[in-house]
Amino acid sequence: MTVAPRHSMAILFGWLLLVALVAMTGVLTPPGAWYAALDKPPLTPPDWLFPLAWTTLYLMMAVAAWRATLRVPAAERFTVLWPFVAQLAANGLWSILFFGLHWIFVALADLLLLWGLILLTISRFARVSSLAAWLLVPYLAWVGFAGYLNAGIGWLNG
Repeated sequence: MTVAPRHSMAILFGWLLLVALVAMTGVLTPPGAWYAALDKPPLTPPDWLFPLAWTTLYLMMAVAAWRATLRVPAAERFTVLWPFVAQLAANGLWSILFFGLHWIFVALADLLLLWGLILLTISRFARVSSLAAWLLVPYLAWVGFAGYLNAGIGWLNG
């Protein structure tokens, strides 16, 4: 599938914008004093690492969606791309549940859903672009690690 360069850049900008909007849920629900006071499981990274990791992952996610969009035939676009959009929604919801509402175990359930949606997205993206699929593997690993942290915080803090 050939896409004009200006359309390709517009598609990339659209995905970057959508991913940035989801990232804003993290900005609008910062960890704050509540999170600082929680007991944390072993291997919890320093606070400065989280924004760095998420910025990198969000950029990789947007590029993955862009690559998949460029490669998928129009008739298959919804089938390939809906899991990506759904995982973005679950991703944004987690910050609200965990940091905003302090619903640790509901946030963990959301993370499990998110992990499954990322797996489905990788599977769908792999059909059209191996690069798009591989760009999401670090995200899948990070969300798995976040699940460990989320569960550990729930366990340690009741």
